[in-house]
Amino acid sequence: MNGPQDLGGAMGFGPVVPEPEDEIFHAQWEKTALALTLAAGALGRWNIDTSRHARESIPPARYLSFSYYQIWLTALEQLLRQAGLVTEAELREGRSLEPPRPVTPLKAADVGAVLARGTPYDRPAQAPARFVPGQPVRTINEHPPGHTRLPRYARDKQGVVERVHGVFVFPDSHAHGQGEAPQWLYTIRFEGREIWGQSADLGITLSVDAWESYLEPL
Repeated sequence: MNGPQDLGGAMGFGPVVPEPEDEIFHAQWEKTALALTLAAGALGRWNIDTSRHARESIPPARYLSFSYYQIWLTALEQLLRQAGLVTEAELREGRSLEPPRPVTPLKAADVGAVLARGTPYDRPAQAPARFVPGQPVRTINEHPPGHTRLPRYARDKQGVVERVHGVFVFPDSHAHGQGEAPQWLYTIRFEGREIWGQSADLGITLSVDAWESYLEPL
């Protein structure tokens, strides 16, 4: 979706100000926000693409005024409501008002192993890759109302296949409970002027990871 998270090339937001690499949290509550998100995700009621879409779905005026972990907490509230794990009244009151729902919580002693293991999203190939490195392609011009990993600024643009990664779960369907629908995943390299126009510096390139259904041959 063309949500507030998709800002590539948008003007008026000021310069990007990098933060120190070792500055992970700005306040104690941000640590709690991360812990809650990980613990709730481990319940298995939603997947990573569903959670990304929940963040994208925050109304733009709120999203752009929130800090990073405010966005995470707001999306988590939405996910918990959708899963039937909390009610609106409980969120408003900040306490449990109904009997607890049956869940299998992530234990503190298991967190390290769970994070280290991660979640694999690669899948066996069911057909050969449609594109090969060095092949020119054009991205599709689609503006779906649901989740997509094709940035708005990289749609309907000509590039070259830089790398073939393998087959991976397709986020656009996975986010909405429509199955994994795995597809080949590629890195596509674009010239800066193809993306940003004639004012872009010569020699600048941009690489985007794109699923096969995002691409058309030239």
